[in-house]
Amino acid sequence: MTDRVHPQDDSAPLAHPSTTSSPNNSSEFPKRPSPPSPEKPVPPPGTYVIQIPKDTVYRVPPPENAKKYQQLSRRKSNRRPCCCCCLCWLLGLIVILIVLAGISAGVLYLVFRPESPKYTVDDVSIKGINLTSSSSSSVISPTIDVEVRAENPNDKIGIYYEKDSSVRVYFSDVKLCDGVLPKFYQPSNNVTVFKTTLAGSGIEFTESVHKSLRSAQSQGRVPLELKLRAPVKIKVGSVKTWTITVKVNCDITVDKLTAEAKIVSKKCDYDVDLW
Repeated sequence: MTDRVHPQDDSAPLAHPSTTSSPNNSSEFPKRPSPPSPEKPVPPPGTYVIQIPKDTVYRVPPPENAKKYQQLSRRKSNRRPCCCCCLCWLLGLIVILIVLAGISAGVLYLVFRPESPKYTVDDVSIKGINLTSSSSSSVISPTIDVEVRAENPNDKIGIYYEKDSSVRVYFSDVKLCDGVLPKFYQPSNNVTVFKTTLAGSGIEFTESVHKSLRSAQSQGRVPLELKLRAPVKIKVGSVKTWTITVKVNCDITVDKLTAEAKIVSKKCDYDVDLW
């Protein structure tokens, strides 16, 4: 009996024993483990992470504004030298003005030769102070007539004595009386003696001041302090200056507190406030 041989189908794949696996053959070819994903850095506490999509990130400046940005940068760089130049010119102008002012002051000094005026107290007459009572609680209202001598030694400078002046007399920082100076003009090379009456009201001494005043009078040396403040204007040629305040402080010692008081010693200091 003859056996039949069936032709093989060339389209059918040939099974290879090494590549053919059964469902239960998974242990022979284990799966590769996937690589671990990198851990994301954890931001420190108190910070925030902002994620921006790629589509919204642009160059700075954008390409269409690059030319404009260059022009603005050039303008800014050109302004700095301009500002520095203006500042240098301003400082130079200030220095020139200061130098010119100094030269002008020097010329004026050489032309006019200004000298400070001189002040002194020629006479003092005191009324209304009675220290015969031993009581220190008495209230007094003194009156003091003061004769002030003002000398202007300048050849080409006059002095205008304006209003709102003041003259005050103190004993041991206690104001006894006050008054004002007369308003007048003092020409160059002139000596003016003016008399002013100073009045006080309701002056009450403490026990220590009362004792000190009685002791000074018994010794024949009563120290008083006179403070004079006078607003003046200086006339240089035909030009008048702004108002300048003359300050005169005189330490005067009299022998007694009466109308016949005589000045034992005196010393006056002079100063001005230009503004």
